[in-house]
Amino acid sequence: MPESPLDLSPYEVLGVAASASQEDLRRAFRRALRETHPDTGGDPHRFTAVQLAWQRVGTSEARAAYDAGRRADPTATFGARTSSPRTDSRPKARSYGHPGGWRRERYLEQIREWAGRGVTLDDPYDARLVRDAPQPIRRALADALAEEQTARTLSSLGIGYTIWHDVATGTPGGKVDHVVLGPTGLWAMMSEDFGGPVRVRRGELIGESLAGERPVHELAVGAKALSRAWKVRFNGLVIVAPDSAIEEPSIQLGSIRGARVVVTRQSTLSMLLRTGIPGTTPIGGNELFDVRTRIAAGVRYI
Repeated sequence: MPESPLDLSPYEVLGVAASASQEDLRRAFRRALRETHPDTGGDPHRFTAVQLAWQRVGTSEARAAYDAGRRADPTATFGARTSSPRTDSRPKARSYGHPGGWRRERYLEQIREWAGRGVTLDDPYDARLVRDAPQPIRRALADALAEEQTARTLSSLGIGYTIWHDVATGTPGGKVDHVVLGPTGLWAMMSEDFGGPVRVRRGELIGESLAGERPVHELAVGAKALSRAWKVRFNGLVIVAPDSAIEEPSIQLGSIRGARVVVTRQSTLSMLLRTGIPGTTPIGGNELFDVRTRIAAGVRYI
């Protein structure tokens, strides 16, 4: 399966059509290098992407191999993954709700509307179809895949953890992707594929791919609504990002209404939840049981 619906092809990175001549491709590469070079004020992430794109299509041989690979796998799809056989007998975390389900529904509505009435889509998740779709449609699917990946990570935490997915916050379309309760506290989480690198400024994530989005604010608003409805207190607010989106394994952004805010890579999420955030108070015993009971009585799914 391709990595992400938001991944750009080498041609898109270089700003040319896939049918461009080799000479046009070379000119585009040189122009992109000048525009993105860090020594002249360019973005180092884009500079690296330009170099990688050139490695994939910069010579006739490499380009032919890349183009053949694009056509060679007609079965490539972004459909939901089938469960792999378990290799251990340890109990998994208790999990409720349908991770990524709401965003997959939005994606299916949008991709069918974009394709047009009367058009039959044999596989709406076909990678070639997804690549041609507008960015907002691809983003909906990318976020669904991110939520599903986080759900797989969370399920491995063990029986001491309880997870609720796609939790409705009470406003139209408002949700918290994952609520996690365990020995290290109560966590509200958002799983995102931003389609590019992000960084922190004044307690919020920024980046070219965000286009004005405020993920930290959005998560904080959702967590506040749930906290009031359930009469519980969140210990942490976590935004889970692709490993390539942030430069450090995790970044602490301070606190919002007593909850510590963290942006973490997908690969370090499990460790964060097992060890907790330094300075936060673990919960257990009667308190853990009481919080679980309150959530179970009030949770609603979007």
